[in-house]
Amino acid sequence: MKKFFVTTLLLMGLSGVMLAQTAPKKDATAKKTEKVAKPTKAATAKPATAATKTATTGPVKKDGTPDMRFKENKNKPKPAAGPMKKDGTPDKRFKANKKS
Repeated sequence: MKKFFVTTLLLMGLSGVMLAQTAPKKDATAKKTEKVAKPTKAATAKPATAATKTATTGPVKKDGTPDMRFKENKNKPKPAAGPMKKDGTPDKRFKANKKS
């Protein structure tokens, strides 16, 4: 009988410990105060280069970049003749990309 009683208390204690490990649910009011301010579109938008401004004559988006849904904006400038870097800019270490 003593073994049964000890085993029962042990199982109840372990189940209580296992239930205590779950994270408490947050209420809706706590979520509102924890929100982080999102950056504005102007801060996340890519700056338009001079080549982009002169080449596009079609409609632009609110942030000033050309709207690529329109035919006028799909004309892209020709890429450099030589090798390119990973970010898409010409690699100036090569003669084909250097201006003479």
